[in-house]
Amino acid sequence: MFYYIYEIFEFNFFSYISVRAGISFFLAFVLTLFFMPKFIAWARIKNANQPIYELAPQSHQQKGKTPTMGGVVFVICAVVATLLSANLSNAFVLIGLFVLGGFCLLGFYDDYSKIVGRQNHAGLHARVKFVFQIVLGMIAAVLLYFFSGLDSLFYFPFYKHAILDISIFAMLFWVLVFTSASNAVNLTDGLDGLASVPSIFGLVSLGIFAYLMGNAVYSSYLLLPKVVNLGEIVILVTAVIGALFGFLWFNCYPAEVFMGDSGSLSIGAFIGYMGIVTKNELLLIIIGFVFVVETLSVILQVGSFKIRKKRIFLMAPLHHHFEMKGWSENKIIVRFWMIALVANLIALIALKLR
Repeated sequence: MFYYIYEIFEFNFFSYISVRAGISFFLAFVLTLFFMPKFIAWARIKNANQPIYELAPQSHQQKGKTPTMGGVVFVICAVVATLLSANLSNAFVLIGLFVLGGFCLLGFYDDYSKIVGRQNHAGLHARVKFVFQIVLGMIAAVLLYFFSGLDSLFYFPFYKHAILDISIFAMLFWVLVFTSASNAVNLTDGLDGLASVPSIFGLVSLGIFAYLMGNAVYSSYLLLPKVVNLGEIVILVTAVIGALFGFLWFNCYPAEVFMGDSGSLSIGAFIGYMGIVTKNELLLIIIGFVFVVETLSVILQVGSFKIRKKRIFLMAPLHHHFEMKGWSENKIIVRFWMIALVANLIALIALKLR
């Protein structure tokens, strides 16, 4: 709406990406603050609560009455804010909306199945969920490759030149990024606010990259790849950040609502999407350092038990290990937030150290 006010009435104030990005942030934030309490009240009446895994630490059993699927609310609010603020003819915005909405629907079906079945393992089988992630990732990758104008050049962090052109194989690589990122955030979403704040930090970093890479002057000065029309995606990024801020109001310890797979899968996939369009696929390892470590802890734990019949951690993902060691939940959350902030500050050094 605001973009078309500029287009029709030549009101130049709304031509600036920074202005519309600010508008989308506040719209998403306010909408989430308004609708989330209504959703929480409805979810409590309908007993749409988070089933707790029976082997989870004992302190988690009391969370069994906490509503889930909050991700549906903040994703919808982010989408509405974007539709009101962005140029909807921009391919990067449209594909970003598809990624956010598609993975949210997949997560919603998984959440709904768990609620109906009243068990944590009543949702989609892991292999079925993985197949759907691959399908959604492939659709997004095809759209990016053929319709966005994004090239297939591969960059290494902190180095200004492309390493190689992976051509059509870029689509397979992008599918790997989508599935890895969505699963990583999903595994991390185990404590109140643990996934929300590192996601905000990561999206702020990726949004900065997108804004600079979409500007010919800034990208040339900083020796960044120039991606035509990429700047408009910042409006979707700020909408998601605003929605996450609104969600965090209710998700911070002690949580009144969980995001569920509908939130974690969609946010993870969108972070992966932003890593792809900003040519920062490898830098995502630093930007999403908390997510990477949490995922590695699960891989190492499962691998060690299958090969050596011994566990490395008291429990995986890693945040459960620290819970079993006696750390309070709030201490784990805040310390992981601090690690995520430091990691993203390191990642942002890539803007100048090239």
